[in-house]
Amino acid sequence: MTITDLAEYLQVSKSSLYKLVQSGRVPGQKVGKHWRFHKDTIDAWLKQAPKNENAE
Repeated sequence: MTITDLAEYLQVSKSSLYKLVQSGRVPGQKVGKHWRFHKDTIDAWLKQAPKNENAE
């Protein structure tokens, strides 16, 4: 998934997602200058993420 795909999937803005990814709060990999995400990894991360944590 691209950052745009993930932003749509999580229903957050791309700017918020960039902040979360760069701070290490969302699992992803940088390939060249682009971020990439595995849907299975994101789904697992969502299941284990604390329920009261707010995306900024």
